[in-house]
Amino acid sequence: MNKLERDFFLGFIKMHILHHTAKEKVYGTEFRDELARHGYDISFGTLYPIFHRLERDGFLKSENVNVGGKIRRYYEITPKGKEVLELSKGRAKELFLELFEEELNGK
Repeated sequence: MNKLERDFFLGFIKMHILHHTAKEKVYGTEFRDELARHGYDISFGTLYPIFHRLERDGFLKSENVNVGGKIRRYYEITPKGKEVLELSKGRAKELFLELFEEELNGK
């Protein structure tokens, strides 16, 4: 995968993270499985830095939870994350409609 493709996919992954954390708290392993369901093959070495960056930038917050004696870090969206998600959804919808204009109009 070249750098441009990687940049695009990382943007999509960030949107996936914000989308899912707006619905419920998520943790790394669970979310990696969700991404795999959508065809993304992402390592934890790539995924966790994305979570950490989104948290550092104020889009997510996290908490450690003891689950069966094991500490699991759960992430959830912040108000700032919700704002950027809504903005991103609008822009993604506009782009989608433009990209698929001919197919949607039956051409």
